[in-house]
Amino acid sequence: MRATNGASRHRMIKRIKRRARGFYSGRHKMYRVICEAVKRAEVQAFAGRKLKKRQFRQMWIARISIACRSQGINYSRLIYGLQKADIRLDRKQLSELAIHQPAAFTAIIEQAKAAIAK
Repeated sequence: MRATNGASRHRMIKRIKRRARGFYSGRHKMYRVICEAVKRAEVQAFAGRKLKKRQFRQMWIARISIACRSQGINYSRLIYGLQKADIRLDRKQLSELAIHQPAAFTAIIEQAKAAIAK
């Protein structure tokens, strides 16, 4: 009789089925359909992680831009001024400062304006 390596095949199928938990209808029952569904889900999850980073960065930039305009400077000039003043804060930190510590954000803007004026 021919050995078909059934135990390891069952383990493999079980592992893939575990990743299809919660899928609808045949997408969690039928092996062929499960394979397609899981593969597609992984592709979308990868793309989703990249989109998440992109969307957060957009949100931080929007927050900084709004806070800058109230101080009389636009976003691009602020970033240019921060580079010239050698202030290394990322956009997440700047947006948090703009929301939670407006006085500190104003001080940073003043330093950036001074660096541009030089």
